[in-house]
Amino acid sequence: MPIRVAIFKPGLDSHYRGALTISRHLASRGMEVVYLGNQLPAGAARAALQEDVDVLGISSLSGNHLATVPAVIAELRAQGGQNILVVLGGIIPDIDRPLMFEAGVQRIFGPGTPLEHIAQEITLLVRERDAADASVPIGSPL
Repeated sequence: MPIRVAIFKPGLDSHYRGALTISRHLASRGMEVVYLGNQLPAGAARAALQEDVDVLGISSLSGNHLATVPAVIAELRAQGGQNILVVLGGIIPDIDRPLMFEAGVQRIFGPGTPLEHIAQEITLLVRERDAADASVPIGSPL
């Protein structure tokens, strides 16, 4: 089963070129990719769940990541999407990166990250998640 990825831009962030480029590259590597366009946190979480994605990619270039990224992750958890991995791309200052990881982001990809590296990291994240899920016997407490 192919890895399913949804990519979106938070709020009114209109810098979409990178998100579209990454979407096309991931699709060329066999992933099923849904580009959600601009979304608010609740809408992005709802769409990720409806599309049954493995990964939700947030492309943020407008500097609103400190507010939107934690809100998206909180919405995913509130709506039952704890198993959806979150990756973040865009201009994320070094000082903000620990906050993004604390919020639940799995990987951050800045400008200039090779597209193939992003595809490899997403594949690795999904494999690790699936392996961890498989190692928990059914009916066991987590």
